[in-house]
Amino acid sequence: MKIKPSKILLGITGSIAAYKSADLVRNLIKQGFTVRVVMTDAATKFITPLTLQTLSKQPVYRDLFGTEIEHINLARWADTILIAPATADFITRLTYGHANDLLSTICLATTAPIILAPAMNQHMWNATITQENCQKLRHRNIKFFGPATGSQACGEIGTGRMLEPSELIQCLQNLILKQSSPIQGKKILITAGPTREDIDPVRFISNRSSGRMGYAIANAAAMRGASVILISGPTALTSEVPTISVNNAKDMLKAVMENVSNTDIFIAVAAVADYRPIQQVNQKIKKKSELLQLDLEPTEDILATVANLPKPPFTVGFAAETNNLDEYAYNKLKTKKLNMIAANLVGNGNLGFDSMDNKLKVFWNDGELELPRCSKTVLADKLFDVIIQRFLDRCTRMKTNPQGNSQI
Repeated sequence: MKIKPSKILLGITGSIAAYKSADLVRNLIKQGFTVRVVMTDAATKFITPLTLQTLSKQPVYRDLFGTEIEHINLARWADTILIAPATADFITRLTYGHANDLLSTICLATTAPIILAPAMNQHMWNATITQENCQKLRHRNIKFFGPATGSQACGEIGTGRMLEPSELIQCLQNLILKQSSPIQGKKILITAGPTREDIDPVRFISNRSSGRMGYAIANAAAMRGASVILISGPTALTSEVPTISVNNAKDMLKAVMENVSNTDIFIAVAAVADYRPIQQVNQKIKKKSELLQLDLEPTEDILATVANLPKPPFTVGFAAETNNLDEYAYNKLKTKKLNMIAANLVGNGNLGFDSMDNKLKVFWNDGELELPRCSKTVLADKLFDVIIQRFLDRCTRMKTNPQGNSQI
């Protein structure tokens, strides 16, 4: 999803990390942002205003008592105020509403979002007063990007480093994406990974799903400001999205049904086992004969259960096929009454399971779209753009025709 460029007021305070601000200005402009720089007197001890003026192609502001009412003009101009680096001293002054220089006065006068990128010695960052100040600022909806952990200019290793410019820009883009997202606050439920259907205490039936696609989609949804719950089968992955871990299809269905109420979008990425042993043995089966017969029964159909609720969410399925991709995917879309399905070929050298890359073919009631090969992270972002558009189209149609077909 493309991000609309905006006006960034970059505040620079007196930290050795101020040298990174030159690269930050350059890359913000490269990403399409308009940047104006405000420096404290201490910041000029580490980097010159001329350097930042040359890079930003804008005057650098320092004087509270200029010829114009700069603190008001700049406070109104900014879409976002990013203070990078933000020292412990500036954090303290901001906490208590000081207005004794241009930057602190702008922060007091603005209605724009304020973001701090802390930079200080690890002991200063971990100090009780610093943490209390940060907590007070968070309660005032001031956001923090970082700090990072690593080696510091003083020679110590710990938390207090300012994030790198590329990391700050990514955080900023994610924040803007959330603020402008049409699904801000929408509830999205996602399943990911495989399930394991026990045979005995040491063996199970499963598949090759790594969970990467589902986790990437959960992250893409969260970055757009959605309220995401991820229900995951056994994987080696971790996520910052609230995650419910399950083992088998029955547990996954239970978790889905406990969380599906008021869900706006349900995305079933999990590769749920189709069958399980009718009988699970309590002790390890010993090798006693050449042949062992397992009687299997179908597992719960989670996707169909959700899609056929009285008031189902916008439901997106996945289909991993080894052949006849279009036929099988379109049949699954129709028979299970889905709104969308994303399909890909697996096996015999195809992408998908156990791969960092993938490609998808997406189907809905009256259309289809191919998403070419790329990393699963990028692919998840592209797929989620399609899901958002189809979801919004459905919302519009349902408003104009409340009694119409929900499978649109």
